[in-house]
Amino acid sequence: MDANCYVEPAQKTVAADENQNLATVNLTVWGMGCPNCAARVRNGLLALKGVVKADVDHTTGAAVVEVNSQMVAPTDLINAVFQTGQASNHEYSAMLL
Repeated sequence: MDANCYVEPAQKTVAADENQNLATVNLTVWGMGCPNCAARVRNGLLALKGVVKADVDHTTGAAVVEVNSQMVAPTDLINAVFQTGQASNHEYSAMLL
């Protein structure tokens, strides 16, 4: 883990409309090499309106995301993972389990 690559975990206040119609989405994520990568991916997922909770594990390549199913489509999550990598000079990709 590179000390210069530290990522502060995001804290999200969930709005009332986000906390409805909840569903759990499981993703496989590639390209994460350390806990900072997992934190970066988690932060990117939490930035989406409608994502309530995200747990990301770099060792297993798994992400478990709780979403408002009327606000967030699985493709939104996959795109968020990809964009998070692009914004930080990393290459992350994801797919639904």
